[in-house]
Amino acid sequence: MSVVTRPTSRRAARGAGARRRLAAVAALAGLGLLGASSAAASPPPPPDPALWVNPDSTTLEHVAELGLTGDARDDALALAGVPSASWFTGGTPREVKQQVKEVAVGAHAAGEVPLLVAYNLPFRDCAQYSAGGATSLEEYTAWIDGFAKGIGNKQAIVVLEPDGLGIIPWYTTFEGTQEWCQPAEADPETAAAERFAMLNHAVDTLGALPGTKVYLDGTNTKWLNVGDNTDRLVKAGVERADGFFLNASNYQYTENSVAYGRWISSCLALVTQAGGALGDCGNQYWNGGPANGWEGVEMSHYGRWTSGDPDPALDTAGVDSRYAEQLGGVEPTTGFVVDTSRNGQGPWDPATSENTYADAEDWCNPPGRGLGVRPTLDTGEPLVDAYLWIKVPGESDGQCFRGTGGPLDPERGMVDPPAGQWFVEQADELVDLAAPPLG
Repeated sequence: MSVVTRPTSRRAARGAGARRRLAAVAALAGLGLLGASSAAASPPPPPDPALWVNPDSTTLEHVAELGLTGDARDDALALAGVPSASWFTGGTPREVKQQVKEVAVGAHAAGEVPLLVAYNLPFRDCAQYSAGGATSLEEYTAWIDGFAKGIGNKQAIVVLEPDGLGIIPWYTTFEGTQEWCQPAEADPETAAAERFAMLNHAVDTLGALPGTKVYLDGTNTKWLNVGDNTDRLVKAGVERADGFFLNASNYQYTENSVAYGRWISSCLALVTQAGGALGDCGNQYWNGGPANGWEGVEMSHYGRWTSGDPDPALDTAGVDSRYAEQLGGVEPTTGFVVDTSRNGQGPWDPATSENTYADAEDWCNPPGRGLGVRPTLDTGEPLVDAYLWIKVPGESDGQCFRGTGGPLDPERGMVDPPAGQWFVEQADELVDLAAPPLG
């Protein structure tokens, strides 16, 4: 795919870079631990709960439906053993409540945390490869209410609407740019405002649940610039959410996503706490700052970004030092998660292809990609709440024509499966080229 009101003190609870974790530590009081002698040492907090592996995942459904055998079956079963998201893409409020409840209860029984994706906004994906969704604000808010009732008091991580902030119908950016998504069925006067109203409702409704963490769409390093991304996140209620997610269904390097997420969090702190403006936010399209004498260039997506890299197009030091100077003593606190499901080899560079395309669609079933870092809630990175497999690896991005008339994907010489269907050849690549190896 191209991919409100609770107290703001929820964000303050992170402290100096600390994050509220998913484990309901307060529940330990019910175990009698607080009644121990005052002379006894306090017990250490429990480890974070594990992410749940769904025994009824769509990956296993594909195995059964397609009758996979041999290597194709082995690949799918290996992928099914790694925690990945359960996607909910439609149905009535009652239906989605029951579907979510089955997952939440199953994960709770295992003492683990499910990853849930809510993907049902009107004009989803602007009627492209993953078209569909609710038909109105009222229908969507009722659907979210059902989704939340399905979770109830169980633990869950909710990824809220991939592409939901990257593709907004009839939207004009804070810089005055009218965006391309202009569906005739949507009212140009109200469509963008309704999108933000829906997301704010979802943030409040899901965020009010005692065990749920909710993340908004932060697109990826090759998409929105930091200031534009920050503006949309604020309008969608990120200050009342647990943060944002990056790289959903994409292939950008984990290191680059972490740098990008850190800059978005810094920009949020700059405009909401330090009195800065969105236009002051350093971004990936010009990386000048004090550390490089304000000699900025556009960051390259085809290498791993690090501070002090000798290649100016891979060096984060300029933007890092820019935020440090602007923020002073203000600490960024908004956390984020990164989809690492298919980014082990980074993005595909169409320039390496033997073919030339009018539109390479480098996000759509690119060849030669691999699985990335395994899902974990313990990243060791400040502000990074988790590495997650949001996109289910092995499921197609859609039927990719790369600027041709189709029906073949000219890069692969075959017809790609429709979005969400199992792609045997891609699953094989992802497993073989996994970094680190799948083991």
